[in-house]
Amino acid sequence: MNLETKIEIVKDILKDKKVAIGFSGGADSTLIAYLSSKVAKDTLAITINNHLLPSGFVENTVEVAKSFKIKHEIVDIDFYENEYFLSNDSKRCYTCRNLMYSNIKKIANSKGFDFICDGNNISDLVIDRPGILVTYKKGFKTPFIEAKLTSKEIHEYLNKNNIPYSRSTTCLATRIPTDTPTTKEKIDRISYCEDFISNNTACEIVKVRDLGKYAICEVDNLDEILKDDNYTTINSQLKQQGFKKVALNLSPIDDDEFISIDYKDERFSYQLPFTIDLEKTKEQLKNEMINGNDKKITTEKIDIYKNGLIKGHDLKSYEIALDQFMEILPKLRRNV
Repeated sequence: MNLETKIEIVKDILKDKKVAIGFSGGADSTLIAYLSSKVAKDTLAITINNHLLPSGFVENTVEVAKSFKIKHEIVDIDFYENEYFLSNDSKRCYTCRNLMYSNIKKIANSKGFDFICDGNNISDLVIDRPGILVTYKKGFKTPFIEAKLTSKEIHEYLNKNNIPYSRSTTCLATRIPTDTPTTKEKIDRISYCEDFISNNTACEIVKVRDLGKYAICEVDNLDEILKDDNYTTINSQLKQQGFKKVALNLSPIDDDEFISIDYKDERFSYQLPFTIDLEKTKEQLKNEMINGNDKKITTEKIDIYKNGLIKGHDLKSYEIALDQFMEILPKLRRNV
């Protein structure tokens, strides 16, 4: 299925509906807002300001929503007032999305928007992002997943059609290792350091991981850090913020996520980066499951293992195998 066909599927899903969107101004939510503005009966973008976002985040959402001529609500929720979230355990992303989506759903319902969706795409289902469980729990629609759109395809469509979007929308709390408390002082330091790198280079994506005494810088363009001795200035500036050592991750950030499977002799395998809750997955596969025990689930051509391994067989081509894998992904329920 080509990109244009997938886009038409999304349009058909949104057409003539009153659509409310969890809106960050990033690639995914920007595209769904754009498409909704063209075909939906009405569109409401809802942005949560949790006080832990990159500089310019809220301002960008305002500009994008205005350019699409859609309604826009900004909800202020101070996550610094939530002690459990600040404890920063392994469920932080689930906790964050649960807080945000509860508010988005409440506002959408109060204003008569009965089709509530987010920008999750099929690539998100093969990455360690437990927040997807909240999407399912709250009953949010996922048009991009239904259309099997990947992050790479979404970026391709946005760029081809000159639709501007922000590449820096992720919560700054994700820069702090789990099981170490999130504090305003840490977030302020991370924000300052990321802004300094962004303002002094042409990098579009900048993340500074705060490991206490150590900072790890991740960017989308390593050449920008290395040219003109930029790294010397960055190193000095970050040390002034209290870091003892500053490191550069030599793997550049690549947000063009897509899905590739190992395929040979009509078989494929894919190891997911999380384990599967088999009991909850069985509930999603009632009409497809042939057999299931405490270690794996068997369908006609797919085996789903508790450890996150997915195997397929009797699939005549790579394209068929990939399509079958994408078909099963939304039905999986992961452990957190």
